[in-house]
Amino acid sequence: MAQQDFTQRESTSAFWYQLNRDVVTVSGADARTFLHSQLANEIATLTVSNSCYSLLLEPTGKITSLVRVHCIAEDRFVLDTEAGFGEVTAKRLSRFKIRVKCEITTSSRTDIALRLLSQEDHAKFITEPDALNAWRTANLAIDLAGNPVDRFTRFSTADTEKISSLRQGALNDYEHARVLAHWPQMGIDVTGDSIPSETGLTDVAVSFIKGCYPGQELVERMDSRGTAAPRSLRVIRATPGATCGASVILDGKDIGIYTTVVGDIALALIKRSADSSSLEIVS
Repeated sequence: MAQQDFTQRESTSAFWYQLNRDVVTVSGADARTFLHSQLANEIATLTVSNSCYSLLLEPTGKITSLVRVHCIAEDRFVLDTEAGFGEVTAKRLSRFKIRVKCEITTSSRTDIALRLLSQEDHAKFITEPDALNAWRTANLAIDLAGNPVDRFTRFSTADTEKISSLRQGALNDYEHARVLAHWPQMGIDVTGDSIPSETGLTDVAVSFIKGCYPGQELVERMDSRGTAAPRSLRVIRATPGATCGASVILDGKDIGIYTTVVGDIALALIKRSADSSSLEIVS
């Protein structure tokens, strides 16, 4: 089946979905310099009200968490991550907080994830208070940070014209959009044994021109040598009956492992030596 058939099958109507996130707040005089020294992406130049994604690594180069860093003020940053990874993130940061003037606290929040937006919808919603770009820019995805469902309902009722194209989505809608966006989830597609080059996130979550940070040596060495990871995350057609954790079989050979399966599409870690082009879906 042609690649475009899969993307055409995706619902074209924008939707919202309630999303639980863990939050790590880093505040204090040294918050910016501290985070810049610990995260894989550029934080030193992140301006107030803007955000970016970054990987937090162990010194070995393995991934602790994927975070979105939102600069609230010059001395206050909010890092949101998958539910269940807030404490892990805070503990990893705290291990390196030596003679640093900042405080690290954890909490949780409920976001409203807006997905499959048109350019027009994106332009309307990105101006909302606490609206954050989600995933890659090209995906036109937005999270309304910390907005509970009752606020969203009041907002949609008050402005029917603005919200009329959105529907309430289910988990399957969200996961389908996430797979086609080639966006991994911590604990599922990316684990503590993963390295950045496996994830497909280095284009949005890693800076190759910043100064030192824990785990940089592995990242820079693989990049400078043009070394591919032993396996990498790809969007593929799923075999009927495929399940997460099962092997990806092509021409009778085990070429990888399914990490997320949604109907007939999936994210899978494919071995470097395998030619999976006949299965891959270009999102």
